[in-house]
Amino acid sequence: MKLLFLTDNFPPEFNAPATRTYDHCKEWVKEGVEVTVITCAPNFPEGKVFKGYKNKLYQTEMVDGIKVIRVWTYISANKGFLKRIIDFLSFMVMSFWAGLFIKTDLIVATSPQFFTAVSGRWLAFWKRKRWVMEVRDLWPESVKAVGAMGSNPIIRFFEYLELRMYKSAWKIITVTDSFKEQLVNDRGIEAGKIEVVKNGINTDLFSPVPKNQALLKELGLEDKFIVGYIGTHGMAHKLDFILDCARQLENKSIHFIFLGAGAERKNLLKQKENLDLKNVTMLPSVEKKQVKEYISILDVGLVNLKRSDTFKSVLPSKIFELAGMHKPILLGVEGEAKKLVQEYGVGIAFEPENQQDFGKKLNQLLEADKITEVNYLAILKDFDRKALALKMLRFLRDFD
Repeated sequence: MKLLFLTDNFPPEFNAPATRTYDHCKEWVKEGVEVTVITCAPNFPEGKVFKGYKNKLYQTEMVDGIKVIRVWTYISANKGFLKRIIDFLSFMVMSFWAGLFIKTDLIVATSPQFFTAVSGRWLAFWKRKRWVMEVRDLWPESVKAVGAMGSNPIIRFFEYLELRMYKSAWKIITVTDSFKEQLVNDRGIEAGKIEVVKNGINTDLFSPVPKNQALLKELGLEDKFIVGYIGTHGMAHKLDFILDCARQLENKSIHFIFLGAGAERKNLLKQKENLDLKNVTMLPSVEKKQVKEYISILDVGLVNLKRSDTFKSVLPSKIFELAGMHKPILLGVEGEAKKLVQEYGVGIAFEPENQQDFGKKLNQLLEADKITEVNYLAILKDFDRKALALKMLRFLRDFD
């Protein structure tokens, strides 16, 4: 089987979409699938091409048996709606052009920006092949949720395109049960053509290790109870709320670490300075293989999103990375994510953007007995990334 996968994020980028795609494709290659990925020069989230790469018209490389084709795109940082749209459109056009020359049996295009899905649909039409849409986010609904843009003719046009993509796809993969329910109940999509393949845990990368004492010493945090947020600092993550919470805490032994980059990082650094927060350390992004060392020093892993009904349907990948390393989770997300964390007993949820509840739940984690290994092993078993990759492959191979 030859499979063509379209995605605008791929390693060495280390956000959730890049990691998910790479982990899945790597397992498919082991199963004998000939996988070609079309992507762009790695630049997320700062809009700067990674060292060792150039934003060239066309370049290829082999990554663990995966043929990776990188095409030129208009590159912008992960901020500014108009520039991001131009970025998305350029990848749509260039991925379509590159895909025309690839022999394949099936095309998979992944969201959240559905312009990639448009490219997948075009290629399916011109190559007379079936295509599958992977839905990792309900875009443009999420744009409205973070306040980047309200309902207007542009958004309504995007919503019209979104529905066209769902209906034209041969099959659809969603990453949460809630997404599937919304597609069926709100968009009228046939349930039988949708499969849920959730994010999972790469146990080869994220597994329990002792705290990195050298790193603790370097950061001057040997005697602190560390609460850490590791990931993108975007509009959706509402980290300004966490800084406000840090200012209110009276317990001087609690220290916060923010590690990552994103559209809001400069604003957050300014807020930290203005509030004169001594109990917060903000660090720039590190390579994916180094993330594990920073997770190791945490006593609690923080997963937070802006309060919105839209985010009740998401399942942040940070949950699985933290669970893989046996770190208790302090969750500021409602809906499906809250249900999962509580069902497996791997953390405590607080009401999003509620400072009093945040402090209360943090103190509960501070004072409570450690979450047992049994809890973590249960979620590891049910969300093993390799098993989920094979589940998705079985769904893709079903041509009947």
